[in-house]
Amino acid sequence: MAKPAPRITSRAALAPIKLPKPRLNRGRSLAECLQYRETNRDISERKLPTQVISNLLWAACGVNRRRGPFGGPGITAASASNSQEIDVFVAFENGTYLFDARHHQLIPVAPGDLRTMGISPGQGRVVWMKAPVQLLYVVDVDRLVHTSGFQEPGLHDPEVQKSYYYVDTGLIAGNVYLFAASLRLAAWFHNCDRAGLAKPLGLRPEQRVLFGQSVGYPARRLVKR
Repeated sequence: MAKPAPRITSRAALAPIKLPKPRLNRGRSLAECLQYRETNRDISERKLPTQVISNLLWAACGVNRRRGPFGGPGITAASASNSQEIDVFVAFENGTYLFDARHHQLIPVAPGDLRTMGISPGQGRVVWMKAPVQLLYVVDVDRLVHTSGFQEPGLHDPEVQKSYYYVDTGLIAGNVYLFAASLRLAAWFHNCDRAGLAKPLGLRPEQRVLFGQSVGYPARRLVKR
């Protein structure tokens, strides 16, 4: 059976979401998070509380200091010359938002459910999985080329750019995995329908969808060997 196409209307149907201030006083220690980090594809449809979503996004790539390298704010994930070229879109059942780290809020992008497009069609039965939160990682190559940081010549080379933005995406995804381990959540980093997502996300030519990462409560726990 083919996947139903997501229903996309106007972003005006969604309102911005001002996230609560991150609260990071709970969860496992860093050593325990490293011990329990895992990929778990069996994710429950149970919704995550807004506070947990706030904490999750801050851990992924939130602002952790007002002044970072080259005069810009610092975030929890490193990037080439502090270009912060990876945008995190957040897909929920009712719509998709862009995470605005500087103001710690979600900006409306597209109503409708894009979560099934966030999983590559070739991934078997899990294509129907409905994790409550799906992060979509999008690179803005223009930020690499015009970064206010150190102007490395390689940042104008498409192959060098690719090496940087793949690494920078991995750093954010790694933060998400550790956050999930801290609260005993399930997380799964995966491919997605890159071409199909570009239009509903309203991307410019210099922006590209890279990967997705699903997060939620575990439907079942993996047994560690």
